[in-house]
Amino acid sequence: MNKIHYLIFSTLFFIFGCSNHSEDDLTIPLTSNTTKYIQNIKPIIDNNCVACHGTTPSAGAQTSLVTYNQVKLSVLNNGLIDRISRAQGASGMMPYQGTRLPQSSIDLIIDWNTDGLLE
Repeated sequence: MNKIHYLIFSTLFFIFGCSNHSEDDLTIPLTSNTTKYIQNIKPIIDNNCVACHGTTPSAGAQTSLVTYNQVKLSVLNNGLIDRISRAQGASGMMPYQGTRLPQSSIDLIIDWNTDGLLE
């Protein structure tokens, strides 16, 4: 086969050999970057909150933050995000009399709320 025949054959094969029967063939599945309680939030709460907000709250804490539902309700009803977002030393800042959480941890909790508070 000479070069011209090869070029024509290759061009025709490319044009007619490739087909698309649905848009699904053209999309790349997205990986989930959804923030979830067990994977992302529980370690933050366990390491920074449970000392006072344990099964039996202590040191003046009013609520327990041991379970998914307790943390979820605290975000929805008790201003957890507001309390952890306050400036270091501000009245009502959590952790109480501690160091403000790193902004990356606060952002994860905000993302968890935005993503639908998934377990």
